[in-house]
Amino acid sequence: MKLPPLRAVHYFEAVARLQSFSRAAVELAVSQSAVSHQIRQLEDYLGETLLLRQGRRVSLTGAGEIYLEGVTGGLSQIAQASEQLRGGGEMRVRLALYSSFAVKWLIPRLSGLRQQHPELELELEMVAEDPLLSDRVADCFITVAPQARGYSHDLLYRERLFPVCSRRLWQQVEGNWPVALWQLPLLSIQAIYKEKGEDWRRWAEAGGLVIPPEAHMHHFSHVLLAMEAANWDQGVALINDYMLQPEEGNLIRLPLHPLETGDNFYFVCKRSRLHEPAISRLRQWLWMETQGSLRPRD
Repeated sequence: MKLPPLRAVHYFEAVARLQSFSRAAVELAVSQSAVSHQIRQLEDYLGETLLLRQGRRVSLTGAGEIYLEGVTGGLSQIAQASEQLRGGGEMRVRLALYSSFAVKWLIPRLSGLRQQHPELELELEMVAEDPLLSDRVADCFITVAPQARGYSHDLLYRERLFPVCSRRLWQQVEGNWPVALWQLPLLSIQAIYKEKGEDWRRWAEAGGLVIPPEAHMHHFSHVLLAMEAANWDQGVALINDYMLQPEEGNLIRLPLHPLETGDNFYFVCKRSRLHEPAISRLRQWLWMETQGSLRPRD
């Protein structure tokens, strides 16, 4: 096995991550010229230009992006293996996931994770859109877009939406469902299908219903906004069941059909990192928690 100059690889990872030779030099406690020398040595060894210097700004070339993606996991594994043998205690793992899933499902359960795995140091990176699968973003991910070369994915949850309203609004409604539904404002979430009103249109279609022209609809960019509006008696929202936990006692699920969105949530990480202790323990804990709390229920 022929290895590249490992010090040079280490310096390259620092420059690429910090996007600066000077900041990398400070982190590595060496001179900036020493960093530049190591980068030139690595580029000469590989026969590729990895970094573009534009004044004080540093960016990756195409070859640099590919190389960084490959070496970051390896450096992390070397560091963790060395720390274990030295008897190091902390195991840090970065998890990127959607903000709604983090706020309404994961964060309320973090005390259970800490009790079961006090050695884990979990860092959360909340995202609004599908996260970029890269070690530069996080060590592992919860995403509905798992397909990426070299990555493993485990199914956690199949998304379903349920119509909900506040307890007060529920008590005010008169008549039978679903006719009574049209008395209430419909709170539409654009983020789900990227089009205003599309969530309610698909929900109605799934139940063989037609939204009457006189129905009132209000629009929200994010599910957390619509859920808060429903909580404050402003109408009926279509909410993911992972958000309808027992602690959300003010929200009532209406006796109407659910909508399967077709989105599946996966735990994703690089195959080469599956057996790292921190990732492996977090992966197992997440799988057990989702099986216990997110099994389909009617």
